[in-house]
Amino acid sequence: MQIGSLTTPFGRRAMTLGQISRQLEGMAVKPEAEVNKWQVFQNIRESRELLGATDRSLAILNALLSFHPETTLTGEAKLVVWPSNEQLSARANGMPPTSLRRHLAVLVECGLVIRRDSPNGKRFARKGRGGEIEQAYGFDLSPIIARAAEFKEMAEAVQAEKKAFRIAKERLTLLRRDIVKLIEAGIEEGVPGRWGRVQQSYQAIIEKLPRSAPRQLVEDICIDLHALYTEIREVLESFAKTQKSDANESPFGRHIQNSKPDSISESEHGSRNKEKAGGTAEEDDNVRNLPKRELPLGIVLDACPGIRELAQGGEIRHWRDFLGAAELVRPMLGISASAWREACEILGEQHAAITLAAIYQRSDQIASAGGYLRSLTDRAREGKFSTWPMIMALLRSKLDRKASTVGKEPDLSEENGRRSSGLTASDALLRTLGKSGPR
Repeated sequence: MQIGSLTTPFGRRAMTLGQISRQLEGMAVKPEAEVNKWQVFQNIRESRELLGATDRSLAILNALLSFHPETTLTGEAKLVVWPSNEQLSARANGMPPTSLRRHLAVLVECGLVIRRDSPNGKRFARKGRGGEIEQAYGFDLSPIIARAAEFKEMAEAVQAEKKAFRIAKERLTLLRRDIVKLIEAGIEEGVPGRWGRVQQSYQAIIEKLPRSAPRQLVEDICIDLHALYTEIREVLESFAKTQKSDANESPFGRHIQNSKPDSISESEHGSRNKEKAGGTAEEDDNVRNLPKRELPLGIVLDACPGIRELAQGGEIRHWRDFLGAAELVRPMLGISASAWREACEILGEQHAAITLAAIYQRSDQIASAGGYLRSLTDRAREGKFSTWPMIMALLRSKLDRKASTVGKEPDLSEENGRRSSGLTASDALLRTLGKSGPR
């Protein structure tokens, strides 16, 4: 390799510390280094914005590389090329001389080539007696080898950024499409919900998106849209499950049931056998003939108002809030994780949580909540327990207490509880509760 020291430009062109630094980097080439010049050029083209290069300056670099006869550049090779401006212009698709000089300066400024100017500014090579090149003046391609690894890392970073940006834009498009169509479906299907507010929230998020947005902003907007999408999806899924449950309702459907949340004093594991034998044949027949029906959340909360105290903010608006409160109830009642897990497997998570809320509501009358839950789980496994009559029994007990206070000053706390639940009992419901109560 032709080893050179720092060189200064010919004529009035000034020398800067940046050029000195880039020359030192470009000359730090190991003798055993070896690269494919076109692969390196591809990496440079990919990372041109990070380097500060332009499309036309890269066209000049492509022409300069073509003047070196070898495709593989090595640290021991002579890497200076000396084409004239006319030759460079011809290989750069006829670029004018003024543009040629400007873009050559860009290549030098970016540290992609090093000027090796002769005393008179001409580009040429001096050969020895054997025809070998002793000294060449022109453009040194050493940075192509010295910075090859750097160019590769920069190209990979650019590709990773492009991929992340592309994925973010795809996600944005999908979220926008899904939200718009789900809102339309909710309105057209008559799903209860504040759809006007949802549409306003969607528009407020989209208005933050400019015509040309950076990746980080797109990802932030995607986070907001995904939260809105999750809220809409949960509303629609809950409504769809309710509709499906109503469609599958049958007077001959089998619904596991035990409507007697009685007090027990046995230990958690020792109470199973007694509880299993506690139901009569008549009760079991009634249990099996109950219709399959999901309990509305409002009725459950009206029967078990105590669980509201454990919810965040004291409010339960969705089943997910109810399930979260049930997770707090379990350790408070001293119910083991294994008993709770078994109840969820047999009853399902939602009905297990309803059962837990009922036990919590009657906790002052139940000596061993864990044993009681296990006994109910065993009865459910045999098809002898369901949450519906249990909740109906609690509601009937509540209404009986209300009836016993006729003529007395009403309990303001209970009245407020009924108002907050938004439920009123019709005559038909009262008659149903009178028939379905525990015997």
